[in-house]
Amino acid sequence: MSLLEIENLSLSIHGTDILKQVNLSVAPGQIVAVTGESGSGKSMTALAVMRLLPQGAVTDGAIRLSGSDLLNQSETDMCALRGAAIGMVFQEPMTALNPVKTIGDQVMESILIHKAMPPTRARDRAEEVLTRVGLPSDRFPLSRYPHELSGGQRQRVVIAMAIALRPKLLIADEPTTALDVTTQAQILELLRGLVTEFGMGLLMITHDLAVVADMADQIVVMRHGEVVESGATGHLLRNMQHPYTRMLFDASGHQVALPEPAQSQPLLEVTNVVRDYPLPRKSLFGSPGHYRAVDHVSFTLNRGERLGLVGESGCGKSTLTKAVLGLEEVQGGDILLDGQPVFSGHKPNLAVRRKMQVVFQDPYGSFNPRHRVARLITEPFHLLDAPPTNAERQDRIAEMLSAVGLSPDDAGKYIHEFSGGQRQRIAIARALIIRPELILFDEAVSALDVSVRAQILDLLVELCEAYDLTYLFISHDLSVVRTITDRVMVMRAGIIVEEGETESVFSDPKHQYTKDLINAAPTLPDIGRNVA
Repeated sequence: MSLLEIENLSLSIHGTDILKQVNLSVAPGQIVAVTGESGSGKSMTALAVMRLLPQGAVTDGAIRLSGSDLLNQSETDMCALRGAAIGMVFQEPMTALNPVKTIGDQVMESILIHKAMPPTRARDRAEEVLTRVGLPSDRFPLSRYPHELSGGQRQRVVIAMAIALRPKLLIADEPTTALDVTTQAQILELLRGLVTEFGMGLLMITHDLAVVADMADQIVVMRHGEVVESGATGHLLRNMQHPYTRMLFDASGHQVALPEPAQSQPLLEVTNVVRDYPLPRKSLFGSPGHYRAVDHVSFTLNRGERLGLVGESGCGKSTLTKAVLGLEEVQGGDILLDGQPVFSGHKPNLAVRRKMQVVFQDPYGSFNPRHRVARLITEPFHLLDAPPTNAERQDRIAEMLSAVGLSPDDAGKYIHEFSGGQRQRIAIARALIIRPELILFDEAVSALDVSVRAQILDLLVELCEAYDLTYLFISHDLSVVRTITDRVMVMRAGIIVEEGETESVFSDPKHQYTKDLINAAPTLPDIGRNVA
């Protein structure tokens, strides 16, 4: 008998169809992955199981947990089931955690709400499950707050909260999307171990087919609220029947061919850069220590070259990026752009700053939702001594929107009217509009679907050909870095441990850390590539 059985589930919100006749099942000890693009209905299916649907939602069909139809349960009954029989791991751990409560209190919360055990035993259970997910109390006391943990550690806390009462069913919604490859491998291994140890069923929502291929027993492919294909993982990947499944698989391994760099003249020169952060005093009269985030880093980026920077969370990538942008002053070394220092005294050099732009990871969070696109993409004009006005300004807006594959008419729209991929195109248009000499891409495609990511990579190639782009591409996605850069640097604990031509580093890594990163990255099997 199946643990979870979804039968002919349809869902509409205020009359708009969201899910259409969805069928899937999860058995005890089984991992079922639901995959598809954003808007395919994956997360809404998971929320329907939890009965956490928005107002105006109307459901039809059946969702049975151990034979009991959840759609017929009262809200009181569902409150008794959530956390106890069904646990959920949400995509973004920082928003799923309460920033003013300790991790111990948050893991204990569901235990105490369900009155499963007295407070003293609940504390022991919290220690037990946190240790089980790799956060032992001797190194991670229950008194820690979420901001004191890394992204991967926060995700472990969210998992601990979900399994505190040993639920029969665990739902994980994109549990590894924003994590680096080694942390992702650890989280996936943890989830696999929990399924084996507790015999729970795991319903995993993800758009990463490489993760799906390695992790899942069954795959369910969704598109526009419908299940277009499903089956055992190995069989489905060898015998893809639906064109959409084939498209997802091909997009996951999408490769691009960059044009050859035209010049070899140095543009960005980083020499022995050091960035320290002060640590709290350990005693009243003791001297404060320091944490070295960037440790004597040196490299050169030539004009027209595309340089990648990879490494785990906390390795110093973002700190180095802020220093290059002039957002954080360094304690040692020099950063020169086109021969001029990024810092002038203790202030950023604005003459240099206007030659750089950045594309952030979250395209929605990097825009003001109250402004129209025309204003958003012209924000960099404030860096110019004589910004374009009137017709020249409108022409520049139209040119940039067209360059990134959008319409000039989109200038009058608001950012919420666009999809995630379109927002990232607008972010690239904003970075290009003042024709910077250097663009920094900070995890610019990590939150995008595989098909949208493939489109953005194709766009970057077109822009390289049209504008001879020079960029620093920071990412934890090794497959993307491999195809979109000429050279790559590998960073660990603030130090560049390996650097070289991208293909040489990936095909013949010299440093053990580089080998570990490459081995930890999930890879697509070759089985689907030869199917006609």
